[in-house]
Amino acid sequence: MKNRLKVLRAERDWRQQDLAQRLEVSRQSVNAIETGKYDPSLPLAFRIADIFALPIEQIFLRD
Repeated sequence: MKNRLKVLRAERDWRQQDLAQRLEVSRQSVNAIETGKYDPSLPLAFRIADIFALPIEQIFLRD
């Protein structure tokens, strides 16, 4: 699944580790989501949306 996670993270000047700590996941998980190698669970997708204060649809895009 495509996403805007890397762009949104960069806009806030956060490293992958910074976002990982906020989400309580590993940095490797953030990297895998950003590169499309891993699709987050629905609860994790909602946590990501909450952190960025955006609807899920503005973060995760249809292929």
